[in-house]
Amino acid sequence: MPAGSGVLATAGGPPGGRGAAGRGATRGAMVGAAVLFFAVAVAGVTWAKWDPYAHKLATLVGSHLWKGSSILTAGGVAATSGPSWHAAWSFTVAYGTDIWVALVAAIGISAAMEALIPPGRVAGLLDRRTTVAGTIVAGLCAVPAMMCTCCSAPLTVTLRRNGAPAASALGWWLANPVLNPAVLAFMAIVAPWQWVLTRIVVGMVVVVAVPLVATRLGGPDGDRSAATSRPLEPATAKVEPFDLGHAPVRFVKAVGRLGITLVPEYFAVVLLIGAFRGWLAPLGADTLHWGFLAVLVAAVAGVLIVIPTAGEIPVLLGLAALGVAPAALGALLITLPAISLPSMAMVGRALGWRTVAVTAASVAVLGLVGGGFLAAIGSPHP
Repeated sequence: MPAGSGVLATAGGPPGGRGAAGRGATRGAMVGAAVLFFAVAVAGVTWAKWDPYAHKLATLVGSHLWKGSSILTAGGVAATSGPSWHAAWSFTVAYGTDIWVALVAAIGISAAMEALIPPGRVAGLLDRRTTVAGTIVAGLCAVPAMMCTCCSAPLTVTLRRNGAPAASALGWWLANPVLNPAVLAFMAIVAPWQWVLTRIVVGMVVVVAVPLVATRLGGPDGDRSAATSRPLEPATAKVEPFDLGHAPVRFVKAVGRLGITLVPEYFAVVLLIGAFRGWLAPLGADTLHWGFLAVLVAAVAGVLIVIPTAGEIPVLLGLAALGVAPAALGALLITLPAISLPSMAMVGRALGWRTVAVTAASVAVLGLVGGGFLAAIGSPHP
């Protein structure tokens, strides 16, 4: 194979001579592709997350006040309001305006991974000796990305397509919103420290335990690659060349596939959530006497409703000001950012619908745990 051909993987070759030169070119091309992917990922996250959050953090440090209202009240829709087109459209516009940059960055990074990183490399990084170890590695990789549950979904799908174990993909998907360091910093400035502690402690349990439970109870649906995934070749099989020169074509195809398969259904479900948000999020001043029912409603509603990154902060601040019980606040603190109905629709085919259903149920249960934890340590009004 001639040097500089851009082929990233070959089926082998005799030692020395042109085979050795080809392997040297392959290693160099692989390093170059990895560096290019890293550059795309850093540029995308800087544009969508790091830079705006740095400005937001500086503003909060100076004011200690959260400016802006809950997205659940966009368009003047109140709790318990019935479904309407106005509620659907106003919510979708407010949500889309908030997240479009992050969604574009997420799709770009996902496409760059498919174009520049051989599938076996992705699987090799995340397929560890134990499920928990792979989940932890994926979770650590997710922390700097700081995506919301929906914007982390495209890369979750791509990870599965490129051979990542279901538990690792779940760990990535959950760690992005639950352990987002920017949101934890925002919360530490404008909310009680008990909220931050609850989010960290219960959030780590969510990231480690939920993937383990979901892939065990999800059955074979969560253990195999879904219809959108490409099966991995055995180590002894002949590996097709991975040509760096074809990366632009692969990138464009990946963007098209993600855009066509994920974005329309994503915004369709967002419209649905917006229309019914008054019924999905009924907690308010008239629900203070609900007791445990309020906690249960918060846990379930939080799993279904979609919010942008840090969108739970104004929701919780508003409910706390109304006097909603700490247990209900703790449940929302975990479930509201972790997953949502739109994000579940995006990753369902890649992870398996049964696995996603178990994930949702597990997050809801841990939302109840979060409510109990916050109630136990006490939560003064911010």
